[in-house]
Amino acid sequence: MYLETDCTSIGIERWNELMKGARKASYPRLVRKIRRELPKLYTALSLDAYNPWCGQCRQTRTHYILVHSAKE
Repeated sequence: MYLETDCTSIGIERWNELMKGARKASYPRLVRKIRRELPKLYTALSLDAYNPWCGQCRQTRTHYILVHSAKE
């Protein structure tokens, strides 16, 4: 698992391509996977904090799409 892009670095054409065939993903399961496989990303995104967008996460055959409330 690796981070391919974020919402500030992707064009609409690529976004539509990635979202094609997307289905709902389990936020808790995705967060656990990120915590295990990408601990620095987990910390950087503060994924231990409340996320009002957790129901918006998606997955495709090749990608997980994590939607979270960004903190700067």
